[in-house]
Amino acid sequence: MARWNSANVLHLAGDQKRIWQFNIRGDGPSLSREETKLPTESLPSKLVSKDWQTLYQPKLNVAWLPADKAFLRVLQLPPTDNIEETASMIDLQLEKISPLPVTQIVWTFELLPQRANQPQTAIVVIAPHNLVEDFLGKLEGESFLADRLEIPFLDQLLATKIDADGVWVYPGLGVAPDNCVVAWWYGGVLQNISLLHLPTEERGQFLRDQIAQMAWAGELEGWITSTPKRFLIADGETAGTWLPLMQEGTDQRVEVVAPLPSAELAKLTAKRATREKAPSGLVPTEFTARYRQQFVDRIWMRSLFGVAVLYLVGVFFYLAFVQYMDFQVGKTEQQARNLAPGYTNALRLRDQVRVMQDQLNLQFAALESYKAIATEIPEGIQVDGINFSRGKSLTLFGTAPADAVAKLNEFHEKLRAVMSDGVPLFKPALPPPWTRRGNDITWNMTLELTKGEGE
Repeated sequence: MARWNSANVLHLAGDQKRIWQFNIRGDGPSLSREETKLPTESLPSKLVSKDWQTLYQPKLNVAWLPADKAFLRVLQLPPTDNIEETASMIDLQLEKISPLPVTQIVWTFELLPQRANQPQTAIVVIAPHNLVEDFLGKLEGESFLADRLEIPFLDQLLATKIDADGVWVYPGLGVAPDNCVVAWWYGGVLQNISLLHLPTEERGQFLRDQIAQMAWAGELEGWITSTPKRFLIADGETAGTWLPLMQEGTDQRVEVVAPLPSAELAKLTAKRATREKAPSGLVPTEFTARYRQQFVDRIWMRSLFGVAVLYLVGVFFYLAFVQYMDFQVGKTEQQARNLAPGYTNALRLRDQVRVMQDQLNLQFAALESYKAIATEIPEGIQVDGINFSRGKSLTLFGTAPADAVAKLNEFHEKLRAVMSDGVPLFKPALPPPWTRRGNDITWNMTLELTKGEGE
């Protein structure tokens, strides 16, 4: 990950489990939560597990591997341009420095700050593959899937202020309290690291003998050029046990330096593990691939479960909506059934009113027609009969003298010009036809009323 959002550091002690959570910011990790659990208590699932939020807020799980479970070696290397070149150079020397066959180990390294005109110092951490697998299995039993395994001693070593040439003893590392790491600094350069397991008897003599042998080897190699000073990195209780072992049999004063608290050490581990160009860790690639696959599968399963839940919720709301709409439809249908008789009566009344209105219109039209005929009929024209057809057509027929054809046409034009409420009473029509019978003519006239069914 190019950018981590948080980091968990887990320490499995003999009688308890401690975990620190840090928020990773630009100015370094900041402690946000600390938990201490008994061996029978489980780690907080929300704290150590990874879920979909990890996709945009990456979380790093780091576990402390005790220093007595690994081998530490110091190499002096020429400066390189990048971490990959340094890893390649160390890989070429693994067979020479590893106490186990290369196929049976996992390894990583840590570069110390480089001094001007000095080689690059690298601390190589080598751990047996089967031991790392067992430790990761123990972590999996705690539901903690580690992304990295780190040696807390490295952070204590890097944090120790080195202001003199000599030997620095770090006791109490690992599960057994009789373990210690011995580091040799000369000329501001770390020259050697050794892990010692003190016996139950004559521990002081054994420690002094081992330090003397390392000093002889350093003199032979040429990096010990003066009498080494002795430093003990321990707290008050541990210093009370180890100081007599180092002071016995020598007049040289042993200086005691207080170690970092566990929380501060965890903070340095989180900072070192989350830096941008960190070397690959001690977790085997097959474990890393399996953890990642489990994470992807878990995200997929939770996504599918979420989709299924959303689908069921959608179906529930759909069915509820259908039931609601069905209720509304039934309610509307009932209202329609309740309104049907009134609507039918309204239609019947409307039709009755329309019929009555048509009758009135026809009556008024007939009266106006009679009035128009009575008013406009010329002298000599005789009307023998009047007939209304379907309330729309007015038919007149009668007789007239043979020389009254002009008056008949004039009568026709006058009827067409009769107005009723501002509109013509009759529609335009052809002149009336006539037939001669002796000295008289018979005629008939058909006019279309403008009023009638349309009103």
